[in-house]
Amino acid sequence: MANKSDIVGSLAKGLQVIEAFRAEQPRMSISDVAAATRLDRATARRCLLTLHELGYADYDGKFFTLTARVLRLGMGALAAMPLAQVVQPWLDQLSDRIGQSTSVSILDGTEIVYLARAAQRRVMSIGLMPGSRLAAHRTSMGRVLLAALPPDQARAIIEASDLTPRTPYSLTDPAEIMARIDAARSQGYCVIDQEVEAGLRSIAVPIHSVHGRVAAALNSGVAAVQADAGDLVGLYLDPLLKVQEGLRRVVR
Repeated sequence: MANKSDIVGSLAKGLQVIEAFRAEQPRMSISDVAAATRLDRATARRCLLTLHELGYADYDGKFFTLTARVLRLGMGALAAMPLAQVVQPWLDQLSDRIGQSTSVSILDGTEIVYLARAAQRRVMSIGLMPGSRLAAHRTSMGRVLLAALPPDQARAIIEASDLTPRTPYSLTDPAEIMARIDAARSQGYCVIDQEVEAGLRSIAVPIHSVHGRVAAALNSGVAAVQADAGDLVGLYLDPLLKVQEGLRRVVR
């Protein structure tokens, strides 16, 4: 572990500012960023203006937005990750077979991070791509990934999460969320009904490595046109499980 004297504080703060931007809040003022990062307003301002000067952020005089240049910071690392390279052909094939978008993600703290995606049609108001993040507790992939953890560890992540509801369907009671995670553990899959966004449902399964550990999660997101969210099991679980089985032989 590095000594504190080896840590560049300004770099750490700049990274905090970059991470403050989310798909649901792509435009932020200095005050917004200060509140999100818990940095003082002057520090947030300096970080934002530095990002603007270097081409990593646009600024209209009030709001900042990240530019595509920021992708350079993450896309190289994502592309170099063996898992992302391994799963992409499987996602493409699965998406073509079922006619729906498919994704693979991993758990990072209280969030999931998309590693790979094959999009058929846009069913969310926010665009998702490798590197996108969503709260783990309200997503199908997040819940199967949390189900792979010891229950007390999963519960601690739920307790540390922002449980503010995104839709009228969003679960906000930690005990109820844990019950859904427990169900995902016993069933081997998870179905989400419009908790991330109204009109969107998803079904996910874990991806196991050749050594048996849960390495990631695989899902399909679909428009909520079925009579019941449970219909996703009959429609999409079998194709997901076939890909799960195929990946079990190649994921390290």
